[in-house]
Amino acid sequence: MYETCSECGQHYEPEVGFYWGAMYISYGFSVGIVVIVGVLLYYLAHDPAVWVYVTTVAVTVLLLTPLLFRYARAVMLYFFGGIRYQPER
Repeated sequence: MYETCSECGQHYEPEVGFYWGAMYISYGFSVGIVVIVGVLLYYLAHDPAVWVYVTTVAVTVLLLTPLLFRYARAVMLYFFGGIRYQPER
């Protein structure tokens, strides 16, 4: 992520270690992905072997890791950093 916004100059890291809390948000996203992929596999693949669950979930989470990282930081910044999106700016 950039250190500051190119439009308004907002500093994206309010304090040192601010984004450590984003790890918990990312973990929550990952748990959601595991549950969704598990349920989809159960119903669409008719309850395959355990190795299919593990492989599919691991590959899905690894492929989505860059998105999880960014969105977890954005959620952390939005909810706990006091930043609000203003489209008119």
